[in-house]
Amino acid sequence: MRPMCTRPLIAIAGAVALGGFLLSSPILAKSNTHASLNFDMSNEVDLELVLAVDISQSMDPEEQRVQREGYIAALTSEEVLDAIKYGPIGRIAVAYMEWGGKDEHFVVADWTVISDVESAGEFAGKIAEAPLRRVQRTSISSALTQAVNLVTANQYNGMRRVIDISGDGPNNQGSAVTEARDAAIAQGVTVNGLPLMLKEESISWQSMLHLDHYYEDCVIGGPGAFSIPVRSKEGFSDAIRMKLVLEIAGLVDDQPKLIRAKSRRDMVMCSLFD
Repeated sequence: MRPMCTRPLIAIAGAVALGGFLLSSPILAKSNTHASLNFDMSNEVDLELVLAVDISQSMDPEEQRVQREGYIAALTSEEVLDAIKYGPIGRIAVAYMEWGGKDEHFVVADWTVISDVESAGEFAGKIAEAPLRRVQRTSISSALTQAVNLVTANQYNGMRRVIDISGDGPNNQGSAVTEARDAAIAQGVTVNGLPLMLKEESISWQSMLHLDHYYEDCVIGGPGAFSIPVRSKEGFSDAIRMKLVLEIAGLVDDQPKLIRAKSRRDMVMCSLFD
């Protein structure tokens, strides 16, 4: 799949964001907690983004390698760098966190401001140099809670705040996933999803679950929330790149995604695996 042409759309989105979105932005809400004398323009960014990446044991080493390389390639791609460049401020703050079971979180690359090729390469380098690890269980709820903590504790003031969470299975440890999602939304954080469906044809439970439906109904939420399923290793890099462009440029409807797939009549039972 060839990457879509994004430059005109990015420029339009930037103008719209600059013209009207600032009034309801978390940048104002967060700045109210700091004294005006502590204002630092270098901490103002278009987006605060946590990349929350699944490293549970259901991900084999090859899938983990492809996943990490996909993020590295996307973060340094021309399309993503253009999306950053054409934003109202022209920079974003990003953190890369790996997660597995309850309270198992590893910040591989801490908060970094990306504004150009050099800063993107430096951030991607930190990801590339970190050793791969695998942990047991899958606690999406714990990962969301920790990702929100990373957002609320950093020094940046973003016009938007987003958690981009990837995973190849449902929440099976910790608190209810919907409670964690709703808590994130209450903090002004949008949750987007990247359901990994690489084994759907070979693993029966993954096929029965329809992980893309699970993410739509139980994981994502907030203004403009969306998910992009990944069904093959070959499509992983393109999916991440497209997802980052949409998140950075804000090229999504500024309303929570409530419309269900036409082929479905019933919602997923989110508590089935909690």
